[in-house]
Amino acid sequence: MKGTIVNTTVLVFIAGALMGFSRVCDSPEMIMLGRFITGIHSGIALSVVPMYLGEIAPKNLRGFLGLVPSIFIGTGVFAAQILGLHELLGKEEHWPLFLSVVVIPTFIQLLLLPWFPESPRYLLIEKRNVHATITALKWYRAKCNIQAEIEEMQEEQRSLSSVDTLSVWKLLRDNTVRWQVLSVVVINVGMQLSGIDAIWFYTNDIFENAGVPAPEIQYTTAGTGIIEIIAGLVGCFTIERLGRRPLMIGGFAIMGICCVGITLTLILQAQFSVMRYVSVGCVVGIIAGFCIGPAGVPFLVTAELFKQSQRPAAYIIGGSLNWLSNFTVGFVFPFLQMSAGAYCYLVFAFVCLFVAVYVYVVIPETKNKTFMEISRMFSKKEAVLETQGLIHVDQLKLRKINGYGGMEHASLEFDSSSSAP
Repeated sequence: MKGTIVNTTVLVFIAGALMGFSRVCDSPEMIMLGRFITGIHSGIALSVVPMYLGEIAPKNLRGFLGLVPSIFIGTGVFAAQILGLHELLGKEEHWPLFLSVVVIPTFIQLLLLPWFPESPRYLLIEKRNVHATITALKWYRAKCNIQAEIEEMQEEQRSLSSVDTLSVWKLLRDNTVRWQVLSVVVINVGMQLSGIDAIWFYTNDIFENAGVPAPEIQYTTAGTGIIEIIAGLVGCFTIERLGRRPLMIGGFAIMGICCVGITLTLILQAQFSVMRYVSVGCVVGIIAGFCIGPAGVPFLVTAELFKQSQRPAAYIIGGSLNWLSNFTVGFVFPFLQMSAGAYCYLVFAFVCLFVAVYVYVVIPETKNKTFMEISRMFSKKEAVLETQGLIHVDQLKLRKINGYGGMEHASLEFDSSSSAP
């Protein structure tokens, strides 16, 4: 797992070289190819990094470490917004240099990451290397007692019928994790269809419509990066106190309310000039609501809902749908905006409401739980739902018997036979 992160850094260096020398070679195609390669690396990293952090973290800090990537993503976005100012690297002649700056943090990662041990859970469950597992745990835990954690990993290992990594197709066909898979689909698709991409892609247009002077739009947009970092820190330092569910439900609820707010402000801004400033506040609210929970918690929850052999396939499903939804919003939103006008944001509000309700009804709280405890929680949910379905079917059969014959002995005969599983 750590090896994947290290080895894929070569993609960033290739992309940086292509984009950095694109002006010298007079080839805009090199920029497009470089951006494409960067996207491949980003897709891999956004799946592998949360999975690696989730496996090396103790259960009481798993939420905190799981949201750390979202803070650094926000920091990277803010740094890019600052460097992209016209006074720095925002001029046309500086764009190749600006795009190739990505190699600097990647080089730092390449220097430091090889010194870190592999995931202890990966070493024990998949590689069956007890000595390496103990060494890695001692490196990560320092003075903590690692015996209980090793026993928990061994329990998970015994529960697996096979330690071989499941394929995506096998995971999709596995009925024992259907609610986990559905949850990963809902929260990852909902993350991108919540409207955040429309806000990020078209922030400048929204601020221009709100009456922000054109020369000041770049500074206003950069200011939203500070909001992202602050909101990410709030989520990071409260997740172990509040839990995963409140952050996701609250974040999606805030986004949904603000999407409705943008719709109202766009409708009323012709009559009330103050609505332009309210629309800016709604944009800030959507960004803050997203960064508090929906930006990072879905990646964390994806790691927590599955066992070791199922986790990579789950991340492939979640990551693929995440990026596909991202592309869909970026491509469709201009047409949706032209056809629906101000009402297009109500679509995002509905998605946010649906995801919030789904999380409240289906996904249990995973705070401070081991992976095996989380698996048993979903097994109980599955058993309850199946029992409710069986009772529902039995009641329909009972009504049918009573409706046709109305005989008491028929009901008694059914009751005695329906007790069998």
